Amino acid sequence: MKSIALLLLPALLTVALHAEAPAEPDYYTITSIPAPAGEVIEGGGIELLPDGRVAVCTRRGQVWMIENASGYPNETAKWTLFAESLHEPLGLAWRDGWLYVVQRPEVTRLRDEDGDGRADLFETVSDGWGINGDYHEYTFGSQFDREGNLWCALCLTGSFTAQSLYRGWVLRVSHDGNVLPTASGVRSPGGVGFNAVGDVFYTDNQGPWNGSSSLKWIKPGSFQGNPNGNIFYAFTGREAGERPVDPPYTEEGSRLVTEQANIPKLVPPAVILPHARVGNSPTGIVPDMSNGKFGPFAGQVFVGEQTHSKIHRVFLEKVNGSYQGAMFPFLEGFKSGNIALRLSDDGALFTSGSNRGWGARGGMPYNFERVNWTGKVPFEIHEMRALSDGFELTFTQPVEKATAVDASFRMEAYTYIYQKAYGSPEVDQVTPKVSVVSVSDDGLSLKLKIDPLTRGHVHELESVGLKTTEGGHGLLHPRAYYTLNEIPE
Repeated sequence: MKSIALLLLPALLTVALHAEAPAEPDYYTITSIPAPAGEVIEGGGIELLPDGRVAVCTRRGQVWMIENASGYPNETAKWTLFAESLHEPLGLAWRDGWLYVVQRPEVTRLRDEDGDGRADLFETVSDGWGINGDYHEYTFGSQFDREGNLWCALCLTGSFTAQSLYRGWVLRVSHDGNVLPTASGVRSPGGVGFNAVGDVFYTDNQGPWNGSSSLKWIKPGSFQGNPNGNIFYAFTGREAGERPVDPPYTEEGSRLVTEQANIPKLVPPAVILPHARVGNSPTGIVPDMSNGKFGPFAGQVFVGEQTHSKIHRVFLEKVNGSYQGAMFPFLEGFKSGNIALRLSDDGALFTSGSNRGWGARGGMPYNFERVNWTGKVPFEIHEMRALSDGFELTFTQPVEKATAVDASFRMEAYTYIYQKAYGSPEVDQVTPKVSVVSVSDDGLSLKLKIDPLTRGHVHELESVGLKTTEGGHGLLHPRAYYTLNEIPE
């Protein structure tokens, strides 16, 4: 018996150690809120109403109101159909008693005039762009910005051409219907939203002129990289400026960092989301404005992922006037492909989506789910900031200094071809040397020297050896992906 027990001891220790390893559900829980029987909620937009209800619009043209969405399952979630027969809406925003809906052909506002819970007044706010029936001509909408505008990101026709007015553009639509063409160069958006200071971003998907999917800053007057929609500069005013020079249509392609010198309006992706490594189809964007009620990432941005049924976390900074930053894995295990995201002030993150057409790891045809912080703080890289010769990392918990050594880090860097062809492999690979320069006294930050830093490359950092003083375990997510558009002075 003694020998049997000794033989079993290593296995028991392995099981015990495995059981103690931190996991995402220790810190963030996912609650599925069931839809009414027989209904399919392929959510494309979510809005939070002043009376506590949650509104969700669906691919099938409906808008639903949900009571007690934050309290479920302790409280019964009550679904009410508010509107239907809309054209694939992908954006909701509330203003002055109206629910604004961004659908394929227009922005519409809805109101319940007689108080029966159903919208009975539908008004067209603006229809200042075109559609022709192509399946790919989606229109994604934001919430209202500080000036009272909705930002609408318009997919190309068939993902390759611009056969309808302003396809491949971002437009601003005021609450009273004025349309302002704001940026060109869009290919296939999956969502549009804000960072914590109110600047606007959209997610674009891999394809022609997009080597990989990415999070892009919509700088007014900018060119985002895909030239197909540039034919519409003839219809724009001063805000959009002059038509940019077309990128090179050569067989070998170019690099974004090279073409920035040739095309002054070209704004590179703020954060590249390496295709297949982290996901295949980024979607909704929401900043954490909950002041700590959703965990330790206040002020950062969360980005949905449809194909992998995930949510990413993004840290953004501005260097030399250009946005850049790092993407970190955040949470996976959703039941379908996340499209819409909305975070409440009290720290409830709602998401909804679909597996339509492209499939999703979650396996279900749709989802409506809520994420809540458990109150426990995960050991994570909190921020990754660019330095002139490397990066500064900050942490949510202090690191064990004995583990903050060169051997705990590995890095690879790569970029993508800027070309007309669909997507790109990773190219121009570099394997930088990583050295720990210093660790702060409190263990909450350290500086790394990276030799070399490569402008225009994704710098993928793996921090497998780091441990925290609070429990002795490693990082919950040891990988980070920093897009280095500019190297600080």
